[in-house]
Amino acid sequence: MAKPTDISLHQKSRILELTYDDGANYKLPCEYLRVYSPSAEVTGHGPGQEILQLNKEEVNITAIEPQGNYALKLVFDDKHDTGLYTWEYLHELGSKYEEKWQNYLDRLKEAGHERKD
Repeated sequence: MAKPTDISLHQKSRILELTYDDGANYKLPCEYLRVYSPSAEVTGHGPGQEILQLNKEEVNITAIEPQGNYALKLVFDDKHDTGLYTWEYLHELGSKYEEKWQNYLDRLKEAGHERKD
């Protein structure tokens, strides 16, 4: 399993950059990380129970806390801090960014919500 060799938070642009030992480099927006948090608050308690997160366009990460040698706890400025982002999950979020981001935008549209850019 690939592990990050470098993790950088660019707070001004609200981007978390991850470089993996397999050569992958991902620049993940804080909004994207927040709406795909692996916490029960977002995922619900099973498939089909996901809770759409609204108004997260301006969210930022205020702290990154390593969890052992396998994950990060991201603390967001909207006080959300319950999801543990494993190296594997972060890699998946990076490698499937286009697909997952479009899915989020589609779900917002279906809910009748317009993103603030």
